Amino acid sequence: MKMNSAQIEHTIDQLECKVVPEDDPVTPQLKRIFGDHTYFLDQSGLNIVEPGEADHKDVRFGVVVNIADWADTGSQSLARHDPERTGLVVFF
Repeated sequence: MKMNSAQIEHTIDQLECKVVPEDDPVTPQLKRIFGDHTYFLDQSGLNIVEPGEADHKDVRFGVVVNIADWADTGSQSLARHDPERTGLVVFF
């Protein structure tokens, strides 16, 4: 899911994470590998947010999906893996 600035702010406010800026040199590589998403880094690694289904009250939310873990404790390298839903939800 590609987020607008308000959605990014809501996500950062609700999770302990940092957004990977669009102008970061790694962003084109991430897009090539994982698609056109907004990417977030946290203590567990690299995440994206997939849109959730709106409920009967039309509440909009996204589900956090981890796509890469830190290779080692204290590492700055990521190890890619199959997408895993984290159980975390972001409300927009």
